[in-house]
Amino acid sequence: MEQRNRGELLDDMLDDDDEDTQANKYLCFRIDTESYGIEIRHVIEIVEVQRISEVPDLPPYVKGVINLRGKVIPVVDLRLRFGMSERVYDDRTCIVVSEIEGVTLGFLVDTVEEVLEIPESQVEPAPCFKSVSGQERYIAGMGKVGTAVKILLDVEKLVMDEDVRSVSAVTETAR
Repeated sequence: MEQRNRGELLDDMLDDDDEDTQANKYLCFRIDTESYGIEIRHVIEIVEVQRISEVPDLPPYVKGVINLRGKVIPVVDLRLRFGMSERVYDDRTCIVVSEIEGVTLGFLVDTVEEVLEIPESQVEPAPCFKSVSGQERYIAGMGKVGTAVKILLDVEKLVMDEDVRSVSAVTETAR
């Protein structure tokens, strides 16, 4: 999928900024073999992987920062954040740029799939379990789509994570 197409997909969904039209809509993407979703209202844009500048003394899952049209944005590799093995980026790897409470952050994902509407009635609470990586604290729920399940992430918790906030503060200071 070309960058232009990724942007068009998101633009089509965000043409109307009305919160009501974005309710229950999720940008779905893959990390390894699992399908995840984040609320579309938190997504600013989707960009293809570009050069990521490393910043010393960051957790391994914070790959560094990118310069996106003059704005320095920290980039978190969700594979590593969730305790999965690192993989070589390819032409399907994307950075999903999100913003919460003035904090902008990019999430590296293996591939963007689609935008889906998942009604609240089809979302179940996250199961109670304890993972090695602590991934469960970022799960908002499980979206049932036909016979498939989408792991719905709480972007606010991802962005407001203490380690990520400290990285964001460093990039703000550097400006």
